[in-house]
Amino acid sequence: MKIKRALLIFLPLLLITLALRAQTDKKSDDSNSLELAQEKHLRNVRQLTFGGENAEAYFSGDGKQLIFQAKRESRQCDQIYKMNADGTGTEMVSTGMGVTTCSYFYPNGKRLLYSSTHLGAKECPPKPDRSQGYVWAIYPDFDIFTARPDGRDVKQLTKTPGYDAEATISTDGKKIVFTSMRDGDLDIYTMDADGKNVRRLTDELGYDGGPFFSRDGKQIVYRSFHPKTEEEVKRYKQRLEENLIEPNVFEVWVMNADGTNKRQVTNLGKASFAPYFLPDGKRIIFASNVHDPKKRDFDLYVINVDGSSLERITFNDSFDGFPMFSPDGKKLVFASNRNAATRGDTNVFIADWVE
Repeated sequence: MKIKRALLIFLPLLLITLALRAQTDKKSDDSNSLELAQEKHLRNVRQLTFGGENAEAYFSGDGKQLIFQAKRESRQCDQIYKMNADGTGTEMVSTGMGVTTCSYFYPNGKRLLYSSTHLGAKECPPKPDRSQGYVWAIYPDFDIFTARPDGRDVKQLTKTPGYDAEATISTDGKKIVFTSMRDGDLDIYTMDADGKNVRRLTDELGYDGGPFFSRDGKQIVYRSFHPKTEEEVKRYKQRLEENLIEPNVFEVWVMNADGTNKRQVTNLGKASFAPYFLPDGKRIIFASNVHDPKKRDFDLYVINVDGSSLERITFNDSFDGFPMFSPDGKKLVFASNRNAATRGDTNVFIADWVE
């Protein structure tokens, strides 16, 4: 009788314990698809887009919206979309013609910024031939445009022949920094928010691009490849004539907003790109494949501006990139292949940042 009574008491407790453990395991499994135990700086990771290729999502000045580029809705190349910071209210804000890239909000929220080839042709431009290796296309029809938040009132800011793209804006809304081929090489320039007073900041042979201002507007962080050997120079120039670059080795650099005091931050010898200042202005977050011998897996890293204290942030086994902090520094938005429904899907994620 005592044994039966004990079993009557113990079995329900055991069943409850097992049920709770199963629920905990399920939650852990669900969480692990978005959050990894090693990612100590990220909490409450949420997925904002589901399916297709979505990348380069950047916050509005008030932190309430995100603007990003995506290949979705059966389109053959990227267009620009915006959505609320919780993933709701997605709408296309580019023309739907050509291919677009590198969108950004004006800090006051009254205009958008992006690059597009739609004046060259309404159709998507031909994709680069990657039979001889991985390359990025530098379409000469790319120009920089501004529009209202709903996509109307499109105005052209750059009109010089050749590639103009990769534009972002200082937090005071006065200066745009961008990459251009207007002088025969891929260099970084600034201009006023209305496209006037263009100034060249870099002039060393090679690719300088993906620039962002620091929060105080005094520095610019960017990615670079400067060929050194005779063979590297020849190959770089040959690819440039084909409107291509090979993004195999990029390093992170920093300079003053006027182009002075250029200094190399990373020396990793891999593809390190998409750098962005942390709110303190003393550190940089960026994407790199430095830990992967096969060069396929990209994760996020943080490094001091002086090149010290490299720290790995994400540990997803595919791609994490294009990080940006919210204006209050509490959120990090990034693009990732994690939790992909279909192989190759890239989605936008947002997380709480934990120091």
